[in-house]
Amino acid sequence: MQNDLKVAIIQSDLVWENPEQNRINFTNKLTAILEPVDLIVLPELFTTGFSMTAQHLAETMTGDTVSWMQRLAKQKKAAITGSVIIVENGSYYNRLLFVFPNGTIEHYDKKHTFTLAGEHNVFTAGKNSVTIDYKGWKIKPLICYDLRFPVWSRNTEDYDLLLYVANWPKVRVSAWDTLLKARAIENMSYCVGVNRVGLDGNSYEYSGHSGVYDVLGERIDQLIDDSEGIDIVTLNKNQVTILREKLGFLYDKDSFTLE
Repeated sequence: MQNDLKVAIIQSDLVWENPEQNRINFTNKLTAILEPVDLIVLPELFTTGFSMTAQHLAETMTGDTVSWMQRLAKQKKAAITGSVIIVENGSYYNRLLFVFPNGTIEHYDKKHTFTLAGEHNVFTAGKNSVTIDYKGWKIKPLICYDLRFPVWSRNTEDYDLLLYVANWPKVRVSAWDTLLKARAIENMSYCVGVNRVGLDGNSYEYSGHSGVYDVLGERIDQLIDDSEGIDIVTLNKNQVTILREKLGFLYDKDSFTLE
């Protein structure tokens, strides 16, 4: 088990519907990370922006972006995660890919598709909750709109890190800030949220506000909210264990199961 987990969060603008250029841009950003890290987190739909033209942009699990993530994970000796448009068995998914340093992949398909933007008309909603074991840490990955639904993130697996990737617009960013902090507090877990900046092809503005929150809901990253940037934050598993045992809040959680 590894007590400290070094996480690099990348808050970036995205080139609308241009996977090749986005891969180039993120290659440059990842190359700029000179110190060793354990996990690199990219935004939601980091190769396209929040586009609904899935039929033109979708890739397969053997496509260029998956191969790119595997190559960079091996080069950086770090896991890389972020979501992309994937087509599988004729259905489109907003799929978070968690690529291990050895190239193996686990994935999570976005459960709550964003009806306000018509995402539910294009993408198939995921059904499975996922917990990833990495270097002795239990990581629960979720995507953007999932943040509004606390039952789906409920900490029944004793995970250590709750992870959200997003294209969360500026107009509702106060909810993003509030809910990230709440998810950390209620689940007694580190909570990492990585959001994009800039304008998309539909002229929606994104203001970042990516953040890392500790078990008590204190923000511990140093990113500037509305600018591109990279920050590296060291998470400490002992802090999670000590505070959970000291305060015992998770022992008192309501007992129910999801259908």
